[in-house]
Amino acid sequence: MKSVNLKTVLLLICFAWMIFPTGCKDNDPVKNPQDTIPKDTTKTAAFAKGADVSWVTQMEAGGKKFYNATGTQMECMALLKSLGMNSIRLRVWVNPTDGWCNEQDLLVKAIRANNLGMRIMIDFHYSDSWADPGKQNKPAAWKNLSFTDLKTAVSNHTAEVLNLLKTNSITPEWVQVGNETGNGMLWEDGKASTNMAQYAALNNAGYDAVKSVFPYAKVIVHVQNGNDNSLFRWLFDGLKNNGGKWDVIGMSLYPDTSNWEAMNNACLANMNDMITRYGKQVLICETGMSSNAPATAKSFLSDLIAKVNSIPLHKGLGVFYWEPEAYLWQGYGMGGFDNTGKSTEALDAFR
Repeated sequence: MKSVNLKTVLLLICFAWMIFPTGCKDNDPVKNPQDTIPKDTTKTAAFAKGADVSWVTQMEAGGKKFYNATGTQMECMALLKSLGMNSIRLRVWVNPTDGWCNEQDLLVKAIRANNLGMRIMIDFHYSDSWADPGKQNKPAAWKNLSFTDLKTAVSNHTAEVLNLLKTNSITPEWVQVGNETGNGMLWEDGKASTNMAQYAALNNAGYDAVKSVFPYAKVIVHVQNGNDNSLFRWLFDGLKNNGGKWDVIGMSLYPDTSNWEAMNNACLANMNDMITRYGKQVLICETGMSSNAPATAKSFLSDLIAKVNSIPLHKGLGVFYWEPEAYLWQGYGMGGFDNTGKSTEALDAFR
């Protein structure tokens, strides 16, 4: 009788284990407190194929229209999505005199991108106008601030813009803290060649502000000349040695029709070195080629996309074309549209 009862008990235990196979395991997902913490789902997200279209509202106000290759008029972002793009990059200036690219104009464009299901990158210039390798001018309102107050201004502006997006149910996947900051930003205080520590502190003010609003947004430090390994080593060594924080190393790459293969090879070597040296992901934030050579531009872009996408372990995040919609506009000649407003074969590289 005892042996029969023992067998019955054992059978019942086995039966219960079959129905609830993880009920007694240490890694039970219900019991694991880590599973109550939201996960960063961007690590294995699809490869980003995108464009900076920050001019689009200003171009529309100026009467510009956009057409696909067959001549059908389309809204610009929807057109780019139809060509295979899944991401939009948008710059924001602090207090531009004409209003374009201020936080309200940013919001208009971000809502449109979000409604299309596009992933979004926000590009803080921390200036009232263009910030780039040749100029990193402080906003007029920040010109006479102490360094302590300048850090506060960076933090407050960053959080204000991102909270505006958050209030409108927009969550950017990436945020650039500065634009092409190969020699720092907010000169002269944050000029990296003269005071790397202060540049790192300003960078961190932006980084921390981003994380306070969107903890899982990837913060980018964006540097020009993605083929120039010595520049990147100098800048990121300097940031690292001064406690600088970043999640992604962003690059610009603008070859011409004769040197694009060499530039792409050098850029890939630089990306791999950055990953090995700092353990961070990489991303092409800006690229482009003459609109007069769309076939060559397609070859260049196809090769660049393939190279970035070939980097293992999701370390190569994507490629963004800079202002492809620009045609007959402010003298810019590296768009992906012809002079009639039609998309060219250059953008077929994103399909």
